[in-house]
Amino acid sequence: MGSPNRVWTAWLFVACAHWCFCSMARNKMFVEPSHVVYEELQSVSPALVNDELKPRYHFRPPRNWLNDPNGPMYYKGIYHFFYQYNPYGSVWGNIVWAHSISTDLINWKALAPAIYPSEPFDIYGCWSGSATVLPGDKPVILYTGVDPEQRQVQNIAFPANLSDPYLREWTKPDYNPVIPPELGVNASAFRDPTTAWYAPNKHWTLVVGSKRDRRGMAILYRSKDFVHWIKAKHPLHSFKDIGMWECPDFFPVAAKGRQGLETSEYGDGVKHVLKVSLDATRYEYYTVGKYYHHMDKYVPDVTSSDDHTGLRYDYGNFYASKTFYDPAKKRRILWGWANESDSAYTDKDKGWAGVQAIPRSLWLDDSGRQLVQWPIEEFETLRDKHIIVKNKNIPSGGFLEVQDIQTAQADVEVTFDVASLEKAEVFDPYYVDDAQAFCAKKTAETKGGVGPFGLLVLASANREERTAVFFRIFKAQSKYMVLMCHDPTRSSKRESTYKPTFAGFVDIDITKTRKISLRSLIDHSVVESFGGGGKTCITSRVYPSVAIGENAHLFVFNNGAQDVKVSELNAWEITEPEMNDEIIY
Repeated sequence: MGSPNRVWTAWLFVACAHWCFCSMARNKMFVEPSHVVYEELQSVSPALVNDELKPRYHFRPPRNWLNDPNGPMYYKGIYHFFYQYNPYGSVWGNIVWAHSISTDLINWKALAPAIYPSEPFDIYGCWSGSATVLPGDKPVILYTGVDPEQRQVQNIAFPANLSDPYLREWTKPDYNPVIPPELGVNASAFRDPTTAWYAPNKHWTLVVGSKRDRRGMAILYRSKDFVHWIKAKHPLHSFKDIGMWECPDFFPVAAKGRQGLETSEYGDGVKHVLKVSLDATRYEYYTVGKYYHHMDKYVPDVTSSDDHTGLRYDYGNFYASKTFYDPAKKRRILWGWANESDSAYTDKDKGWAGVQAIPRSLWLDDSGRQLVQWPIEEFETLRDKHIIVKNKNIPSGGFLEVQDIQTAQADVEVTFDVASLEKAEVFDPYYVDDAQAFCAKKTAETKGGVGPFGLLVLASANREERTAVFFRIFKAQSKYMVLMCHDPTRSSKRESTYKPTFAGFVDIDITKTRKISLRSLIDHSVVESFGGGGKTCITSRVYPSVAIGENAHLFVFNNGAQDVKVSELNAWEITEPEMNDEIIY
């Protein structure tokens, strides 16, 4: 279960992890940097795990390192979830495909790892991939391996026993790899095969993330039998000057309504989404467009920017996401990884690192321009003690504490009424493509016109420590702009913690609605927020020093010149689900 020798660099001073591979050229070793590897920490697991800030209801193992979601699927009444996992330490290394099962996507039982390095075609790594259910209810996994030549290759695995409802054992055929990097494919940038779809030409089809120089690419492959794959002449889609496309995902969405579509759906009333994780920015971007199945070509709509200014599932700490179709409830569900913002040595000491964001249902907005996301309905079964606040005016500079529930582990939904936009600040067009930088300039402490207003979560009683989740409304040349922010700059006194502001714009016409909604899921060191009914989502990892457990407080605040009103606020304590407490062999 080793990993190849390589040199690694940090992303934004954070020891996050996903990929970094070596390639040979002119007898020299070149490295595609993504993340720091701490060789001395990879197999160090503390005797006692520090649970003080460990999330309780977000998906996680009891200890050690977690990253990318892999191969989620529904099979014969059971949800299967695989993920990149280090069994021996709480930093990246020794990666295997861990495996958990659930009947409700909320309570999880852990099984033994499904895939781990064991054969020449994956001896230096079993990296990310997808699951497809073939006709006859036959699941299959495609994943990236690294072979002795340091090539990234695509491998296949099948359940050893289809009569086992838990699919505990997986076999790797000797004919792997099924998709090696052929001439013209960058063998050090060739990974993360998607869920396959069955095209009208009666071929199974999938894409693998890659790049050519600085051009990001979704390389297309076709197969009649799911074993022998042929590379198409042209990629499904590509774009210049944005670098490596990791963890691509390609799936259909209904043009109308919230019902999800099986991955092979196409035709009238269907649009498609292509999502890529950009190694260059460490964020994810998606476009909505048209899939021309007779040519196996995807073309984004003119309303979808195809670069780092484009749409994102989540404008915060969210990466390597994967969707799957849930036939039990006819919905498409999104999983995404939320890495730590702590140092690697802090992760080592606490004995755990990384969670998955709450599974989200996903559908196309009525405008057809973007996706909408919302926590799956099953999450509401965890709601417990409930309080309601209605019709409370929050004056300029005012605060309202939400009391009588424990707020370190909570679900909060609030609707704000904005009666007047008269004092809205003039929008600076310089920031039209960089909401995050705008939020860094216009923090929760910066007094405004209409906003900032929102929530202070995981706050100390005196509010000196807090994470702010808020809106600001600006007047642009032809419309009003609604900015949504996470500001954790005062979230902790810990010096080693990375505390970036995160932000996105919310596509609503505030002049018509005069209302805006916010939902925040608070889970000790995770804050996951949904603005405008799920049009804009932001996830942050924060580590309070004071606002821990019963010492965590929740406030509504308004730091704008214009009064706002809480028309209704609902808050629930959240109970702890079963979360991979022990491995079932």
